[in-house]
Amino acid sequence: MADPDDLRFQNPEPRIHPTAQLKGVKLGRFAEVSERVILRDVTMGDFSYIERHSEGIYADIGRFCSIASNVRINALEHPMERLTTHKVSYRPNEFFRYQGVDFGFRARRQAKRVSIGHDVWIGHGAVIMPGISIGHGAVIGANAVVTKNVAPYTIVAGNPARLIRPRFPATIAERLMALAWWDWPATTIFEAIPDIQSLSIEDFLAKWER
Repeated sequence: MADPDDLRFQNPEPRIHPTAQLKGVKLGRFAEVSERVILRDVTMGDFSYIERHSEGIYADIGRFCSIASNVRINALEHPMERLTTHKVSYRPNEFFRYQGVDFGFRARRQAKRVSIGHDVWIGHGAVIMPGISIGHGAVIGANAVVTKNVAPYTIVAGNPARLIRPRFPATIAERLMALAWWDWPATTIFEAIPDIQSLSIEDFLAKWER
């Protein structure tokens, strides 16, 4: 990772807006959490950012992810098999004395973690349902409701989300997965920025594959 004294880089410490609410959260270097974001039991890798009014719980987010505003990651499920779906059945302590939290239901929720790979873009207002896995390089369209796993380097949209098209041809996606550029040292990424900006994906791979 970048040396904090290297003048090529900004301060690598995570940037957290004062209105954000974080509990049990681990953030990587250069990560950013914007206004009124709520995160609980979430890990987020280096360079990833999440925009205003988004929420996430029980999730692992990779590096270089771009998460737009009003996104919901691991949307709360309710126990439909019980007499009532209301939270009175799993958080009765909010209404009655001497009635505790249903830790069994909480454990069920915690077991359905969401996994988001590296270089994933999640559009405005998208909802990621419990237990979903999103592969590296995927794109989630605005207002999509993701109810099934998303393959790497694919674009999905809609409610429920469906495949729109691959982001790149399969051969390019495979080479990008092998390149794993998100694991490069920050110094290497710094050097690659001009090529990221100017070269086609084919030319970039030809130059940087090792």
